[in-house]
Amino acid sequence: MRQIILLGDPGTKRADYFQRAAAQAGVPFCLWEWDSRRRTGFSCFSELLGESFVKIDPPLWGSSDLDELPVYVNGYRRDLTRLARLSETCSLSFLNHPSAIMDVLDKKGCKERLLQAGIPVTESLGAVSGDTERLIGQMREERAFQVFIKPRYGSGAAGTAAFRYCPGNGQAVLYTCAALEPQTGHLVNTKRLRRYVHREEILPLLDRILGADHVVERWYPKDGREGYSYDLRAVVQDGRIDFLLARLSKGPITNLHLGARPLPVEALGLSADVLENIADLCEKAMDCYPGLRSAGIDLLLEKGSRRPRVIEMNGQGDLIYQDIYQENRIYRHQVEMMGGYQ
Repeated sequence: MRQIILLGDPGTKRADYFQRAAAQAGVPFCLWEWDSRRRTGFSCFSELLGESFVKIDPPLWGSSDLDELPVYVNGYRRDLTRLARLSETCSLSFLNHPSAIMDVLDKKGCKERLLQAGIPVTESLGAVSGDTERLIGQMREERAFQVFIKPRYGSGAAGTAAFRYCPGNGQAVLYTCAALEPQTGHLVNTKRLRRYVHREEILPLLDRILGADHVVERWYPKDGREGYSYDLRAVVQDGRIDFLLARLSKGPITNLHLGARPLPVEALGLSADVLENIADLCEKAMDCYPGLRSAGIDLLLEKGSRRPRVIEMNGQGDLIYQDIYQENRIYRHQVEMMGGYQ
């Protein structure tokens, strides 16, 4: 039976519930803290033998200053690059290989790879740079009058915005958790969804969001239920969907920590054909990343047709409260995969 090593942060729900799953299975477990391992340059990994299996959790980022996000992301990407190089010399086994985690961290590159494989995604507009006026010009040119703007690297809706523009009267609305901090002028994550309708509010805020490395995607009308629109989070592990959850919202952004309503997918009454299409789409998306054995895949069902499209993939999208507080199925399956006794 192999030793499981979790590279993560103590006291987090990720670490606590993964450790519970390992303890219940009787699998040897060790938590390695991000900060201490960084200080040693990850040299400890060179001491591991082939029977060790490593899971990488995302390091904590305690700041709400979105201007600092590139520094955090670049540091994390350097860490993943180091771990990937060590894996070549130490014969380490990873639940998700560091290179694969880094690949899906890049929203632009991930979408391009999925499109090349013929997988339906929420497609990007052509290259958009500069400011809000240039974005509006691109939206007019492509006749896409509602879009999402996201940091190219990031998660949890930090820095994400949904923008709708009416070409007839020039009215616009912006939904985002981002705001400009009056004292410092920094772009910050308020962790609360806000709606802006006045041009004098929208322009400076959206200009700042567009000034960072970002992607712009078409805003597709989603399937709805009882006045809510929803998308889906699928946790896919070893080729199967271990958990599928609907996230219902009155607004365009459906992250649960922003007030979206979780709903078991069974309550949607989806047909067997739709569920089969979802499973098939997830399987094909995972096939594009053989270094991933576990991923969170966000997808939508188009309004009317219920045709699934991938919104984005997350190589560390396995924390689902509706699971850990009940069966802890996701982490138990990971322990089975890593413990070598499945």
